[in-house]
Amino acid sequence: MRLHHRVVHGYRRAYRIAGEGPAILLIHGIGDSSATWADVIPALARSHTVIAPDLLGHGASDKPRADYSVAAYANGMRDLLGVLGIERATLIGHSLGGGVAMQFAYQFPERTDRLILVSAGGVGREVNPVLRAVSLPGADLLLSTLRLPGMRLQAGIFARLMRLLDTDLGQDAGELFTLVDALPDATSRSAFIRTLRAVVDWRGQVVTMLDRCYLTEGMPTMLMWGSRDSVVPVRHAYGAHAAMPGSRLEIFEGAGHFPFHADPVRFLSLVEDFMATTRPTDWSRERWRELLRDGLPPGGGQGEAGLSPAGERELKEASERSAT
Repeated sequence: MRLHHRVVHGYRRAYRIAGEGPAILLIHGIGDSSATWADVIPALARSHTVIAPDLLGHGASDKPRADYSVAAYANGMRDLLGVLGIERATLIGHSLGGGVAMQFAYQFPERTDRLILVSAGGVGREVNPVLRAVSLPGADLLLSTLRLPGMRLQAGIFARLMRLLDTDLGQDAGELFTLVDALPDATSRSAFIRTLRAVVDWRGQVVTMLDRCYLTEGMPTMLMWGSRDSVVPVRHAYGAHAAMPGSRLEIFEGAGHFPFHADPVRFLSLVEDFMATTRPTDWSRERWRELLRDGLPPGGGQGEAGLSPAGERELKEASERSAT
């Protein structure tokens, strides 16, 4: 699973690739890298071609002063697949990567076989307050102080305390501080902040998929979430599931924001079953046109009972936010 590199549009992109068969594209979350999938790539690669890139601005990929929007990342995934000669793929996206996967499916449905969203961003406004704080001016100074001598030890003590107190944050604190360790210099921190500000501000998440997720009708979709996710609340999973026609929902009880780390065996079992029991999207330009013309169905895709009060609030918020 060594890193490979390709130059696309003048920037070096790092990625891991393994196996043969139908393609699976693994898209990591903000501040993370392709290494986050290390425990699941070997098993998936037994029967699939697995591609796990480092998003631009992350990991071993270049970190230019560039467009780090969700739509730009989706374009980058299309171009990397094009360079590798891969026409279609099943997308598995975690956190920010889930938002990128949804955007890819929206922009390039003809190239999307299936969609698997893991603790995905882009549903509701809520997000961990720490990420909201980092989106504010002065965030670079805040992140740099976390790398001062002694701060890592204090952060470790805080993480252990949160776990001992059995808080939801305790499920994720260790993983989140590891992401901070992956920002060793000003260039990395700048890319992280630019990426975060493209999707989060002081009020929370600023993009949504709720206004167009009805377009996933006919596209096999599965959502996975930790019941104790401290970054993106599990209630977002239920909202997305209700709004995405025919989707499956799997909750990892007791897990936080990284369910594929908490229980990789179950994660792999669910992915393999989903791949075996669904057919790749049979995309039709005519059907896509019909869905667009019909628009969001009555009740917002929430069934005959219509929208709940929370769902109505989400859609009202969605009028202020858009997935591009």
